[in-house]
Amino acid sequence: MSRAERLLSLMDEFRTHRRPVSGTDLAQNLGVSIRTLYRDIASLRALGADIEGEPGVGYVLNSGFMLPPIMFTVEEVDALVLGSLWVADKADRPMAEAARKAMARLTAVMPVELSDRTEAKYLDVTPGHHGEHESIDMAAIRSAIHHERKIRVTYTDATGKASERVIWPFFISYLDGARMISAWCELRDSIRHFRTDRMVSLTEMPTRYPRRRHDLIKDWRALESRKFPHK
Repeated sequence: MSRAERLLSLMDEFRTHRRPVSGTDLAQNLGVSIRTLYRDIASLRALGADIEGEPGVGYVLNSGFMLPPIMFTVEEVDALVLGSLWVADKADRPMAEAARKAMARLTAVMPVELSDRTEAKYLDVTPGHHGEHESIDMAAIRSAIHHERKIRVTYTDATGKASERVIWPFFISYLDGARMISAWCELRDSIRHFRTDRMVSLTEMPTRYPRRRHDLIKDWRALESRKFPHK
């Protein structure tokens, strides 16, 4: 186990104990020597962790400390690389660019053994065709969801018939070849799903929708579970 992995595991172990835990128990749970444990506690303290205690008394980690972003395991680095590649391919242009910049920023501060892993390029995502015919601004939809605002859209159905809708967007799903907005539709007075490539135009309204996004998502998940009980 690398030092970074040990520190992450030690942080996780601390978080499972609200009361002081002995160094012996920590070392045993982590599978390391007591000497290694004391060195790792000293390392976390040097990074700013507020760890109270001493040998023979026990240790407790006070809340509020997060490890710096360079502290990733090799599996976590692989997950970040794969995730950023997926977003770069499947998301809209601003999100794709943000994923590339975020990965580059993380790579710049990672230790060499981890940054080399990100540059090995042995992970990939098959190119898709998301949003090829999209004419709306996905950033505007994300903004409306974040601020819980209504949006007015011109929407075309599968036959090409257009209609004006006022919807309360609360969730974005990335499907194979399309993006889907889950929203409360005022016209239908129920939750509906809207493909972004069928949205001709949209306008974010100044009006907040009357329900919390969290509640809408909860209702939507309950509805989906009834439709697909074995999903």
